[in-house]
Parts: sequence; C-alpha cells; structure tokens
Amino acid sequence: MENKISAADLIINPDGSIYHLNLLPEDLAQTVITVGDPDRVSEISKHFDRIELKKGKREFITHTGYLGQRRITVISTGIGTDNIDIVFNELDALVNIDFESRMVKKDLTSLDIIRIGTSGAIQPDLPMGTILASSFGLGLDALMQYYIHELSVDERPILEAFHTHCAHIKGIHPYLTAADETLLQTIGADMEQGITVTAPGFYAPQGRQVRAKNSIPNFIALLNTFQHGKYRITNLEMETAGIYALAKVLGHKALSVNAILASRVNFEFSTTPNKVVDQAIRMVLDKLG
Repeated sequence: MENKISAADLIINPDGSIYHLNLLPEDLAQTVITVGDPDRVSEISKHFDRIELKKGKREFITHTGYLGQRRITVISTGIGTDNIDIVFNELDALVNIDFESRMVKKDLTSLDIIRIGTSGAIQPDLPMGTILASSFGLGLDALMQYYIHELSVDERPILEAFHTHCAHIKGIHPYLTAADETLLQTIGADMEQGITVTAPGFYAPQGRQVRAKNSIPNFIALLNTFQHGKYRITNLEMETAGIYALAKVLGHKALSVNAILASRVNFEFSTTPNKVVDQAIRMVLDKLG
C-alpha cells in the first residue's frame, strides 16, 4: 500500500488550502497560464468574460475565470526555477493528491500549463518584438539535480551535443526537456521556435557584466554558436527549463511562450516592452478561446 504523505512533506493550511499558493483544489482550472510578474496576472484576466476567483499569498497571485466556455487559471510564479519548484509541486498536489487522506489519487489529472514570459534573444535574426515558443528548455540551474528524470530519444542527442560544445567550461550540469508537442503545434503554431536556455540568475548567469567580473567569457557567443541538426539556441530567461522538466516528471503538458524584449547580440532593449508582452498574451488567449 502506498504510504500516506506526511504533514511535513505536504503542508496544508488550516483552511484546507495548499501551503504557498493558498489555493483549494476546486480553485484550479485544468488550463493554467503562468507568469513571472504578479502584476501581469490581471493583464491576462482582464480579457476573461468573467472572473470567479482572486487569491494571493507572497508573490503567488491567482485569478481563475472563463474565456468563453474555457475555464482558465492564471498564476504568478515570481522569478526563477526555485519558485517553479514550489508552484509546480503545489499545482500537481491540488489535482493529484487527496488532501483528506494524504494519498495520491488513483486517477491522475494532467494539466495544460502555458508560460507567458519575457526573454532576450541571442540570435541576430530574432528582432525585439518576436513572440517565440520554446521547442526545448535547456536548464543551466541546479533544480533537476534533485529529481529523478529521464531523457527521451529526441532529447538525449541534443543534450549530449551541448555537453560536447561546452566541454571546456567547468561547473555546468545542463538538463534538457522538450515542450509538449500538442501545445507546441497548437498554441505555438505560427510562432518562432527554438531552444530556450534557462539561467540561474539575470546578470553573469546570462552573460551580462556590470561591475562583478564573469567567470565564463563570451557566454552569449558560446550559446548562439550551438546547433544540433535543425535546432539552435534562440533565447535566454529564468523559468522555462524548470517548467518543462517538472511538468514531464509530474505528467503535465507545458509550453513556454516568450516575448522577446532584448537583443543580446545588438545590445538593445525594447522601448515598448508592455506592448510586446500584450501581443504575446493576445496570441495565447486567441488560441485558447
């Protein structure tokens, strides 16, 4: 018999809600949109036909409502894969664990999870304002060192090629996960596509230099010269690889949609970032509606 999940492993608040997200199981829709910025939640839910729920705790703001007949939850994750670890484990618990018995449910639910986030392009032919769907998430953070995960036949050769490409750099332990193919071909249709690198920080981990000196010289060039078959690295951000990897481990479907606000090779940043993000939001909602 499967073991009961302890109160220390799965923390449930006195009102029956999950610890960090402050959500009850019935608060969550089967379609979930994640954003980094808490203020972006309302920029999405304002397009809903009706909103039935607004909740918040810490940086985790949640709105659930309807776009036509489709029920959608929008939730902010904050920045980084450490927060993705919290959000994805708690989203999964809401649908796949019985909170009264603390047992995993016999029939598991698979969520459709779509990230709408911002990113910087590292290829010169990807201008600011591009909306890009991540075909793969390549993680340079440490999150998946703590989870058992397996590579697919499509993922393995790409990751092995990247290992070879970066063999001279010590301390990098990358992981790679593909987008859900159905979401990529539906929500991601008509968007640019490419491998998205997820970094464990915004400055030196993404090749930026302000005052502190970088330990990896020419980091952007290292990434944008990688190619395996038809696949190349197109952009940098801080959540996608963790989203893809944990979604796969937990049996959910995930897609990351990136609003390109910066050109890292041309040293430029968008003068209309809100307009670009709004375009990404509308593209996703049009396809969900």
